[in-house]
Amino acid sequence: MATTVYASTTAPNPKSSCFIVPSDNLCKVRCGIKVIEVLLSFVAFILEEVVHSCISCTALYFFEFVSCTAFLFTLLLLVLLSTTLHTRVGITCWPKLDFLYTAGIALLFFIASIVFASDNGDTTMERSAVAFGFMATAAFVADLVLFVKSCGFPFKKGGKPESSNGGPAAMEAPPEEEKLNMPANGAE
Repeated sequence: MATTVYASTTAPNPKSSCFIVPSDNLCKVRCGIKVIEVLLSFVAFILEEVVHSCISCTALYFFEFVSCTAFLFTLLLLVLLSTTLHTRVGITCWPKLDFLYTAGIALLFFIASIVFASDNGDTTMERSAVAFGFMATAAFVADLVLFVKSCGFPFKKGGKPESSNGGPAAMEAPPEEEKLNMPANGAE
């Protein structure tokens, strides 16, 4: 009975959705690229895990570490930036964190893919893992390029003023010219 009374007058709140893409921290295109990064990292990790034997396992283990780390942390970053959870974490510099993380993982994935490509048993699974490692590296680099094109470099000076205590930073005001304790008649 109560639903028939309120059904025609209530409307759903469009902001109550759990996903908030596009947002200040993540646009639709970069969200799609982050999903691709997660998938490519996961496939590279799975392909590396399927390798049965290795001649020199150091390169394999390094690639395993980087691909697993990239998969898990990129998934975490994607969930945080595409939902309202990022507001509850206590981090206020999401663009800098996103940029540094993406650049670091791109570099690590590139190095791990080169090392694994140069030192493997030349099986189909290893070559496939290396190929997906390079594709994941390309996705991370594309994410960086789109980040810089859409948001700019997050560490440049002279950009938006940093916020302090939740509000915009106060601009430097010129010193007061008028004396505070002036006599009532205006004479000094």
